[in-house]
Amino acid sequence: MPEVLQNATRGLIGTARRRRDGQAKVLGQTRYVGDMPVHGLLHARPVLAAEAHAKLVSIDATAALELPGVVAVLTAKDLGLKGGSGRVAEPLAREEIVWSGQPVALVIAESDAAAEDGAALVWVEEEPLPAVLDLESAMAEDADLARVTEVAGGGDGGAGAHGAGGGEEAVTEELPPNVAVRMRIAAGDVDAGLARADAVVSGRFRTNWIHQAYIEPQSCLAWTDPDGTLAVTSSTQGAYMVRQGLCEMLGLPNDKVRVQAAPLGGAFGGKLMISEPLAAAAALKLGRPVRLVFRRSEDFAAANPAPGQLIDLELGATRDGELTAIRGRIVGDRGGLGEMGVETISAMLSAGPYRWGAHDLTAVGVATNRVSAGAYRAPGAPPAAFAVESLLDRVAGELGLDPIEFRLQNVLLAGDKGIDGQEIKVFGAQECLERVQEHPLWVGRDELPEDEGVGIALGFWPGGLEPAAAICKLDADGKLTVVTAAADMSGIENAFIAIAAETFGLDEDSVRVTTGDTASTPYGGVAGGSKVTYTYGRAIERAASEARERLLRVASTELEIAPEDLELVDGEVRPLGSPGRGVKIADLAAKTYTFGSPHEPIEGYGGVAQVSRAPGAAAHLSHVRVDRETGGVTVLGHVIAQDVGKALNPALVEGQMHGGTAQGIGWALLEELSHDENGQLKGGSFAEYALPSTDQVPPIETLIVEVPAPDGPFGAKGIGEPPVCGVPAAIANAIAAASGARMQELPMSPMRVWTALQS
Repeated sequence: MPEVLQNATRGLIGTARRRRDGQAKVLGQTRYVGDMPVHGLLHARPVLAAEAHAKLVSIDATAALELPGVVAVLTAKDLGLKGGSGRVAEPLAREEIVWSGQPVALVIAESDAAAEDGAALVWVEEEPLPAVLDLESAMAEDADLARVTEVAGGGDGGAGAHGAGGGEEAVTEELPPNVAVRMRIAAGDVDAGLARADAVVSGRFRTNWIHQAYIEPQSCLAWTDPDGTLAVTSSTQGAYMVRQGLCEMLGLPNDKVRVQAAPLGGAFGGKLMISEPLAAAAALKLGRPVRLVFRRSEDFAAANPAPGQLIDLELGATRDGELTAIRGRIVGDRGGLGEMGVETISAMLSAGPYRWGAHDLTAVGVATNRVSAGAYRAPGAPPAAFAVESLLDRVAGELGLDPIEFRLQNVLLAGDKGIDGQEIKVFGAQECLERVQEHPLWVGRDELPEDEGVGIALGFWPGGLEPAAAICKLDADGKLTVVTAAADMSGIENAFIAIAAETFGLDEDSVRVTTGDTASTPYGGVAGGSKVTYTYGRAIERAASEARERLLRVASTELEIAPEDLELVDGEVRPLGSPGRGVKIADLAAKTYTFGSPHEPIEGYGGVAQVSRAPGAAAHLSHVRVDRETGGVTVLGHVIAQDVGKALNPALVEGQMHGGTAQGIGWALLEELSHDENGQLKGGSFAEYALPSTDQVPPIETLIVEVPAPDGPFGAKGIGEPPVCGVPAAIANAIAAASGARMQELPMSPMRVWTALQS
C-alpha cells in the first residue's frame, strides 16, 4: 500500500466551497424516489391498525378489490417471508397488533389515488388487548404483556448501524416479560465513592419520543429484472444493509438483490429499513414495479421515531473537584416490536466524557405498545447529556466550583480510558471547553439582565466504526471517478471530492463521485454514527494514492524518468522542477484505453477496517431569557465549539454545527410525539408537531476546533453527531441560571417551566 499523504498542499483541504449538488436541489431538479418515472408502475398504500394493542381477528378486502384500479391487497401471509429479525421479518402484523399505526395490509393499485381510496375500504377487525404504555409499570413481573404471541426480542440499541456500542455486559438473570434487554457497565466501588464525596446529587430525567422530521418521507421503489434479480431504489442510509436485510427476509442470495441508494431528502438516523421490505415483497409477489412513499401521517404513525427514556442518575464529587462515582439506570422505550432501542448507548454516554473513580450504569430496554423505536442523530446521546450535564452543574453549584473549570478538571484526555475500557487516542473536549471559557458570553454572564442566563454543557459522541472500501479510476478524459457505497445525506460527496483531488493531484472539477449501488460499488457501511468521513474518507485517500502511483508509473514509461522524479502539477505530470516537459494527465489516461496499450488501467483500491475510534466533542453556551409569568423560554444566542479533527470544508462543517444546534433546540423546547391514554398518537403532521422556526433559532456562533485524528483522512473526524448532543443540557442549565428552576423533562415546554418555577 503506498504511503498516504496526510498534509494537504493543493489548498483544497480546509477551504470553504459550495456543495456540488446544491443548485440542483434548490431548483427542484434532483430526482428522489417519488420523482422517478417507471413504466408499468404500481402504487402501494399501507393500511394501519387503529388499536395500540389488539388481536388481529380478520382483514376484509372485498370492497377495496372491487374498486377500479386496485390490483391486490396483501397481508402478512401473502408476502412469503423466509427469515430476518424484528421489523424486517414482520413488515405487516400477523396475529397481533402491537401499536396504533402498525401496518396490517398493503393495497396495490394502478394509481396512487386508487391505492389510497382502496386502503380506506379495507376493513380490519381488531379485538382490543390491554395497552402497555407506562415504562415503569411495564417492567413489573405481573405487568400486562406488550406482546402476547411472542416474547419481545433484544436488539443492539442501534449500535450496529451507528458503530457506537461496546463495553457493556448482558445481565443474565431472568427478565420480566416486557423487558427486552438489560445491560450493565460497572467498575470500582460506587458506594465507597459516593460516601467520600462532599456533595452527592441525583435526579430523574424524562425524555419523550421525537420524530427525525426529515422532509422526504420513507420511500422505496422495487421491481424485478428479466433475470429475476430484485432491484430496489430507496431513500436509505445504507444500500448494503438493505440488501442484507432483504436477502434474509426473502430467502434470496446476494447476487439476486441489487440495492441503489437514491438521493436522500433527509434521514438523521430514521431511514434504516422501513419501506423497503413492503415494496420489495410486493414487487416479487406481483411481478411489476411497486413504489411506496409514505404520507406524512403514515410516517408519523408507522415509521421509527426516537424513543422516550427514563433516566435515574446519582453522582458525587469532592470539594476539590474530583468526580468520585456515578450510578444510574437508563430505561428505554423500545416500542411495539421491542427489538430496537438506544438505551445501551445512553448508558455508556450518561457518564459523559469524564474520569470517574467508580461507575455502575444499567440499561433496560422495555417493550411497550408505542410505535416501533428507531435512531435519531446521535442516538441516545442528547438524553444522556441532558441528565449528566444537569447534575454536574448542580454539584458544581453546591461545592462552589466554576462549572467549566470543574469540567476541565475531569474531562477525558488523550491516553485516558473511557468507562467502556477503551483507550482514547485523541480527543478535543478540553480544547472545546477552553474556547467557550474565554468567550465574552461566558465571561460576562454575571452582568446579564434579570431573567437571563447562560448555560454550559459538553456533548460528545464516541465515533462509529464499520469497514468501508473505495475505488478510484482515471477515465480516458483525465477525470477521476470515485466509487463508494456511501449514501450522501450530509454533503459528504464534497468531502470525498476534496480528499480524492488533494491526494491524487487534480482540481476538484476533475473528480466525480458514484455512490450507493451494491451492483457496482465495493462494500461500505451505513451512513450514520459520524463514521462516513472517518472510514470511507480514509478508504478514498488510499484508493486515490494507489491510482496516483499507477499514473506515475505510466508517465515514467512514457517520459523515461523514474516515478520518484515526477510531480503532478496543473493537470499534467512533469519532471520535478521542469514545467516545459510535462504531459497532460488526460493524454496519459487516454493511452491506457487504446487497443494494444502496454499500460494497465489507472485504478486504485482502498479499504479500511478502523479499530481506533475518533470521538468528537462539542461545548455549548446557550443564552436564554425566561418569562416567569408564562414559563416561555427564548433562546437569545448560542455558541458551539466543536472538535472536527480537520475541517475538510469549513462551510459544510459549519452547516452541520448550525443544523445540529437547531435540532437540539427543537429537542430541548418544542418537539414531542405524545400519545393519549389509549396509545393513540396525538397529531400526525407538521401542523401539530412543533419544530423550531426561523424566529426561534437564534444567531449561532460556530467555533471550529481542530485536534487531528491520526487515522482520519487528513486528520478529519466525523462531525454529524456531536453538535446536537449537548444542546438540551446547555439550555436547561441556562434556564437554571436565569430563574433557578431545574428542568428534568424534555421538551422544556412553557407549562413545564412554569410548573418548575412555582416549586
